[in-house]
Amino acid sequence: MTCSTLTPRQHALVIPYPAQGHVIPLLELAHALVDRGFTVTFANSEFNHHRVLAAMADTTKKNGGAGLLAQDRIRLVSVPDGMEPDEDRNNLVRLTVVMAEHMAPRVEDLIRRSHGDDADDAGPITCMVADYNVGTWALDVARRIGIKSAAIWPASAAVLASLLSIHELIKDGIIDSNDGSALKQGTFQLSPDMPVMQTAHLAWNCIGNHEGQEALFRYLIGGIHAVESCDFILCNSFHGAEEGTFARFPKVVPIGPLLTGERAPGKALVGHFWRPEDDACISWLDAQPARSVVYVAFGSFTMFDTRQFRELALGLELCGRQAVPLGGAPGHRPRASGRGMVVAWSPQQRVLAHPAVACFVSHCGWNSTMEGVRNGVPFLAWPYFADQFVNQGYICDTWKVGLRAEADGSGVITKEHIAGRVGELMSDAGMRERVEAMKKVALESVMEGGSSRDNFDMFVEAMKA
Repeated sequence: MTCSTLTPRQHALVIPYPAQGHVIPLLELAHALVDRGFTVTFANSEFNHHRVLAAMADTTKKNGGAGLLAQDRIRLVSVPDGMEPDEDRNNLVRLTVVMAEHMAPRVEDLIRRSHGDDADDAGPITCMVADYNVGTWALDVARRIGIKSAAIWPASAAVLASLLSIHELIKDGIIDSNDGSALKQGTFQLSPDMPVMQTAHLAWNCIGNHEGQEALFRYLIGGIHAVESCDFILCNSFHGAEEGTFARFPKVVPIGPLLTGERAPGKALVGHFWRPEDDACISWLDAQPARSVVYVAFGSFTMFDTRQFRELALGLELCGRQAVPLGGAPGHRPRASGRGMVVAWSPQQRVLAHPAVACFVSHCGWNSTMEGVRNGVPFLAWPYFADQFVNQGYICDTWKVGLRAEADGSGVITKEHIAGRVGELMSDAGMRERVEAMKKVALESVMEGGSSRDNFDMFVEAMKA
């Protein structure tokens, strides 16, 4: 179906939270909407908009002039986030609070102008899909204007469930009502069929140094109220991965795993901030034996001190494997470079799908978790912040498709531990069987007749009505 077959043409405004791990899945969702006949306006923060355009330009040049965005399918627009050009946008607490004040009126103006006499050919915006993390203000804009709206949570349903349960956690004396800090150290379960969670690992307590914590917590409480009035709460997960959570929270609709990074070059913009992906590692992987390679990538936020990075490099060397590619670590090269390859930003989906890859040393970001599962690759789970600790629990305790990277008494994950864990992963046939079974369920969920595919089609039809 093409946009021209719809009367009137449907036009969705998609608003991601301004971080790499949010922009990529929401841009894939935008492409999925386009596939079903929508026009999409994709509203990035001004800062990230320029990064995406720069990465696009480099990728287009690399591909000999082949562009990655069909201009009549998705429009990229920018909205100022309210921060100064030189401010640290890795300060997620400040970014979250400041952008609510500055972006809301500009997004409202964008929607109203699309309904005015001087609107462009894209037509009036008829619905909004907003990242849950901007939903506190974005969904309120949609409600005031009177267009349909959906919140999309790009991480695990379990972490979303903890947010939606803030009032319950306060009532039960688990967290403080002022700033959400844990009142007791230990574990809790939102229902018997959901994963056990650590009070210390609640996502809002694992971001930054707790400066501005009260303001962030108030913002999150506002998000709970905002999603109560939207038409859908979507989640980038699948029923088979979090069955207990979806049973406990039936309003949360799984539509994943969104196929980030899988569209053919020249047909989709993947939304990366870094330019461009280094695909030289694919040719290198082609020369390696099957299941001989350890893939290491820690996302866009993880930071190591010199000692920990040295232990990582030496641990990979101790593995004794023929090949050790290291992705997402610009400026560093392990001593095992004769058996490995370092790239600043890898084409992760293609790497994980490669038959040479045996295991994935990961920060447990949700996109990476879903990509590893979708490709049947076991994990060495090494979380850094936010939701990644909960994802580690899923990987190691619930799904049993990976092992924990555990620090010693000084807080360092040693080279001996890394090498030992990799050896266990490489030799554990049962773990390989479990992750292959999860791969099958994940892929079936997004195929014709699969639960996530059916959910997304239902959502699309409701937004068109």
